[in-house]
Amino acid sequence: MRWLTIPDLVELLGVGVSRIRRLIEDHSLLAARIDGVWKVPELFLRDGEPLPELRGTLIVLADSGFNDEQAMHWLLTQEDSLGVTPIDALRAGRKAEVRRVAQALGF
Repeated sequence: MRWLTIPDLVELLGVGVSRIRRLIEDHSLLAARIDGVWKVPELFLRDGEPLPELRGTLIVLADSGFNDEQAMHWLLTQEDSLGVTPIDALRAGRKAEVRRVAQALGF
């Protein structure tokens, strides 16, 4: 899996650093600190934009008690009830199913 840094996102999305930070703050994107650098999985983007299904899913995860680190891990790890990783299911158009599973896992 390819990870993108903030400067990568600035170039790819054609927006400023402040806009990237706003996308992360409003849950349109999720970033993880890796080796001291904030990075976003490339899988969270489609056609040069944040995956539209991601924001609502991140909000459901937060409402279910997941912190950002737990949400990142869950999205990128095989989920038996989905048969794939949640991010792959989102990319395949299975938004409602992913969100139902996320709600059921609430802490």
